[in-house]
Amino acid sequence: MDSIQSDSNEPSDLSLVQRAQSGESRAFDLLVVRYQKRLYSVIFQIIRHHQDTEDVLYQTLIKAHDNLSGFKGDSGFHTWLYRIAVNRSLNFIRLRKSHREMSIHANEEGDFDIIDEGVVNEVELQENRSELQNKLNVSLSKLSEDHRTVVNLFDIQGLSHAEIAKILGCSDGTVRSRLHYAHKQLKNYLFDVKKGDRS
Repeated sequence: MDSIQSDSNEPSDLSLVQRAQSGESRAFDLLVVRYQKRLYSVIFQIIRHHQDTEDVLYQTLIKAHDNLSGFKGDSGFHTWLYRIAVNRSLNFIRLRKSHREMSIHANEEGDFDIIDEGVVNEVELQENRSELQNKLNVSLSKLSEDHRTVVNLFDIQGLSHAEIAKILGCSDGTVRSRLHYAHKQLKNYLFDVKKGDRS
């Protein structure tokens, strides 16, 4: 996945990072504008609560700003930024768990929107999509944080195995293993839900 640039005339991430490292605050602002929505999505898919996502996004951007001088360009800026976001999100979840029992019920705010809409009948599509979306949300909520995170980064955000490995600080093989297990578990959960509907 390359850095996000909507126009070839826009400065590259590396150029903006270098300018921000030199003290140009406007350059960091441009990076925030460029990545804010994607970061929000990454964080939300882990935390599944809008207000908490806003808080963690803010913490992520502060940490990125404060540590920008340490960015050396060994990986892409987006990979470095996503790693901060994922780590902050997982730390938030761990803290939340230590304070109270985490509900595994899917709610409207936590819907994962990864269903293909290429179906002919629009009315039937909406009914089927809603039903499948609910089943998928219930199934996703049953995955561990680690497994839900790799599904989010790979299936929803479209990152490669290598990018996810850099973000999570693990090997490519670990990412593939977690993804394989998560997909297998999702398939089993969805099958169980479908089987339960027939009863």
